[in-house]
Amino acid sequence: MALSKSMHARNRYKDKPPDFAYLATKYPDFKQHVQINLNGRVSLNFKDPEAVRALTCTLLKEDFGLSIDIPLERLIPTVPLRLNYIHWVEDLIGHQDSDKSTLRRGIDIGTGASCIYPLLGTTLNGWYFLATEVDDMCFNYAKKNVEQNNLSDLIKVVKVPQKTLLMDALKEESEIIYDFCMCNPPFFANQLEAKGVNSRNPRRPPPSSVNTGGITEIMAEGGELEFVKRIIHDSLQLKKRLRWYSCMLGKKCSLAPLKEELRIQGVPKVTYTEFCQGRTMRWALAWSFYDDVTVPSPPSKRRKLEKSRKPITFIVLESVMKELSLKASSLGSEAVEGIVVVTAWIEKILTDLKVQHKRVPCGKEEVSLFLTAIENSWIHLRRKKRERVRQLREVPRAPEDVIQALEEKKSTTPKESGSGQDLAQGPQESVP
Repeated sequence: MALSKSMHARNRYKDKPPDFAYLATKYPDFKQHVQINLNGRVSLNFKDPEAVRALTCTLLKEDFGLSIDIPLERLIPTVPLRLNYIHWVEDLIGHQDSDKSTLRRGIDIGTGASCIYPLLGTTLNGWYFLATEVDDMCFNYAKKNVEQNNLSDLIKVVKVPQKTLLMDALKEESEIIYDFCMCNPPFFANQLEAKGVNSRNPRRPPPSSVNTGGITEIMAEGGELEFVKRIIHDSLQLKKRLRWYSCMLGKKCSLAPLKEELRIQGVPKVTYTEFCQGRTMRWALAWSFYDDVTVPSPPSKRRKLEKSRKPITFIVLESVMKELSLKASSLGSEAVEGIVVVTAWIEKILTDLKVQHKRVPCGKEEVSLFLTAIENSWIHLRRKKRERVRQLREVPRAPEDVIQALEEKKSTTPKESGSGQDLAQGPQESVP
């Protein structure tokens, strides 16, 4: 199922996906990778790395005026996903509401050959980036991509040793406070996990796109979970050197343990989000040690707030009203008509369910109740009823001879009662 409707609200591809037919007419390098079916529909084979690369380069050129080169042996980024991350960082640092003349500084941990986050962030918002890279090929391509787009004054690409994240990268930047860091960590811990042998749900369909990338881009010791924990460890030492720390995650199962790690470490500000695009979903986690930052609401909480909820409405038929009135009368209730009797029965049901309730002021022809549920007493009612019936059936029965003796005794009881009645009336005079 396509997830594009859940893209970030400011993502240009949310309501207007790329027009492959138009792009094919304008860019010959892209045209050679498109396919046209019998209905004239233009499509792209996302399992072909050359086709994916052509699409990425074409979109960056068409929509952002960026020219880049990416080797097939390294990770080929998809533009809508990276754009989602950039827009979320905008939300974190309050870019939309801030003075646009203020220079924002960010760090891209492992920028990759494309250097796509710094290129997008600088082109869209004029941000300054420190982009780190451990791989020689990625470093050389990233540096070249920055230079050929004339952005060297805003993007500094630095080669760092293996396993370097933030601490070593900031040694030469000791006086600078950065607004944020971004990271697309290696998702996998080993080759088997990268191929989905021991991590992918067997019921899920295979990936719809090709997985390119060098060893350092897709694999790390302990996978993304341990990689991000190392960033958390660095952040505990750097603290307010960065206003926001953030990482993208490829697996939802990594989110909960990382949030728990931040809780254990006493990090005061934590939030997360979802990146939805095409048939791909990613997650991202962000944390801060600043008290004055505005924390964007997680998507789950935001959906609850935005979701319009209709009031629970029941239409009570006249026949049902009469039945309720009769029952109420038989129980001696004074509420025997109209909304009053319905309210009385609703209150009885709530009492049976152990739901606290009290009436609150409302209109003349209305009854409003404020409910407080101390426990969930209304789910699985049928199951609970069946369980009670089962328990009753399992109550030990008396032996058959005892039951037979009780039945015989019961059959003689009326005569004994009659004799007792005669005795109770005392001696009677005989009538001749």
